[in-house]
Amino acid sequence: MGEELAREIGADPQALYRLMRATASVGVLAEGSDGKFSQTPMSTVLRSNATPSLRSFAIMGGREWHGRGWSHLEYCVRTGKQAVDKIYGTHIVEYLKRHPAEGQNFNDAMTELSMMDGPAVAEAYNFEDIHTIVDVAGGHGFLLATILERNPHLRGTLYDAPHVLEGAANGPLKPVMERCTLASGDMFSSVPAGADAYIMKHIIHDWPDDLCVQLLKACRKGVNADGRLLVVDSVIQPGNDFSPGKFLDLQMLIFPSGCERTEKQFRDLFVAAGWRLRRIVPTAASDSIVEGVPA
Repeated sequence: MGEELAREIGADPQALYRLMRATASVGVLAEGSDGKFSQTPMSTVLRSNATPSLRSFAIMGGREWHGRGWSHLEYCVRTGKQAVDKIYGTHIVEYLKRHPAEGQNFNDAMTELSMMDGPAVAEAYNFEDIHTIVDVAGGHGFLLATILERNPHLRGTLYDAPHVLEGAANGPLKPVMERCTLASGDMFSSVPAGADAYIMKHIIHDWPDDLCVQLLKACRKGVNADGRLLVVDSVIQPGNDFSPGKFLDLQMLIFPSGCERTEKQFRDLFVAAGWRLRRIVPTAASDSIVEGVPA
């Protein structure tokens, strides 16, 4: 089995066995007494046809730009600057735009994450009194599709950069496209106006405060009267308890220049952009929904 697999993927049989044996020791595979390996729940999610799948997310973690970024953590901590800017001379968003294959894998990875936290958001929040919603920088639209499928009265707009929207029309939104519009533009300048709600998942954490205020001001300008803002991100709690958000915060330091925020930081950000933080709604995932209303 090992030699057959090694031939299929172009690997050294003994080296491949050593890798599989090591991964089996942490539960990614299981080695039987006959020397054959089988899948486990941890490896099943690495299949492209798994539901949910984390295949693209795992691939992203092994890509050169990602590994080199983390290797520059010391530089980021000493300077507060981003690794990709130093290594490649450009922001991570522009890097992914210039390298379509990497950008496609990144968008696929974000869709995979949405397959886990998107349903949690749709389950945790009551959308009954919202009739129009804009998903700002919503990627290929899995979150919006999940919300629309569970709320037949809703109409939605997916708003993102043109090169991202190219993969959206035939993606997760396809079954609900009769209630959905695709729109592109610069979110820091404007957003589609006239919506009851603006939602953004893992977007605010990508950017420093000044750019977040620009984005939230654009949403404030466009929102209908009595509308709301829904920011889906980690909310860092005080104390020393483990939180995935505290390590995701380092990812934001290394790559896009943002951060994970505390409740106070969200509150201050909202005030600066003309919103008032009304409540924080926890979800079954590690994210919360930070709800804002016009101030």
